[in-house]
Amino acid sequence: MREATKRLIGVVDSLGTVIASTDLSLIGQPSIARATQDEPGGVVHAGGHTYKSLDASGTGLDYTVFVEGEDDEAKTICLLASIAVQEAKIHYEENNDRSTFIKSILSDNVLPGDIYVRSKDLGFVTDTPRAALLVRQTGTPDLNAITVMRELFPDTQKDFVVSVSASDIALVSEIPDAEDASRTRELAEALEKHLRESGLTAFVIGVGAPAKNLRELADRYREAQVAIEVGKVFDTERTIILYENLGIGRLIYQLPTKLCEMFLSEVFKKNPIEALDSETLYTINKFFENNLNVSETSRRLFVHRNTLVYRLEKIKKITGLDLRELDHAIVFKVALMVKKYLNSQSSGAIQL
Repeated sequence: MREATKRLIGVVDSLGTVIASTDLSLIGQPSIARATQDEPGGVVHAGGHTYKSLDASGTGLDYTVFVEGEDDEAKTICLLASIAVQEAKIHYEENNDRSTFIKSILSDNVLPGDIYVRSKDLGFVTDTPRAALLVRQTGTPDLNAITVMRELFPDTQKDFVVSVSASDIALVSEIPDAEDASRTRELAEALEKHLRESGLTAFVIGVGAPAKNLRELADRYREAQVAIEVGKVFDTERTIILYENLGIGRLIYQLPTKLCEMFLSEVFKKNPIEALDSETLYTINKFFENNLNVSETSRRLFVHRNTLVYRLEKIKKITGLDLRELDHAIVFKVALMVKKYLNSQSSGAIQL
């Protein structure tokens, strides 16, 4: 740049010290750069020099480019130099920032073969077990959420809190044992408590299985995403959704809607499921919650045992399924979940 412009050019750090310059004698010297902006675009004229601050994103450090002179040409050179230095800064962060590397893995933007090479350069232990959690804000995103999470996980060598989108924040944390899934559950519970104590309430946490190494991290993160999506349909009451606990819901989630519609039409040959009113569906759900126990269900519903038996006979007459028989109950339970899944699909509740 000096050869092309014949001007003195340099960079000042956040402490006001010159850290790079075409005049080597200035390095380490204090600068008179000021934060006050006297022209659009953040250009500042002071002491015979023109200054332009860089974007502080990424490393969080503030840098300012300066050029000798206060004329229009100095301003143009300063703007061009700031763009060049900013691009160099971003390139460095992408290749040397550990959080950026983790985010690239989660986004599947790193080839498997490159993971070990990059991790060695950045000082990562590749085979250390790690938990992958995803926090999704279900209301208006709070920009302070990522700061709150970093308060709970301040160890930047072992814990990585990265913003994935406007509503999604990922947490990758080292754990003692990949075979012990209870550790990821404990992390999620501690995170939920901390977020609530910090005033955040509209969120859900997806938890994937522990990753044994960095190469598994992307798959475990996708499990956390699936946990949230499936939980949004089948387990709306929970804040923490574990992938390993999704059960039948995970299978249904992967089925084509056409196949689900065919299944419902085959199960409910006599009458469609819509023939059951809300009170009857409530009775059915309570019957399932109490493990098909007639006496316990009638007690929970505050009805006589014979009343419940009459309702079950009515359901059998309408659907052809006797919920007191285990095989019929399983089919009916799966059918209810399939119906809920189809409803969510038609209403646009699931968005990948």
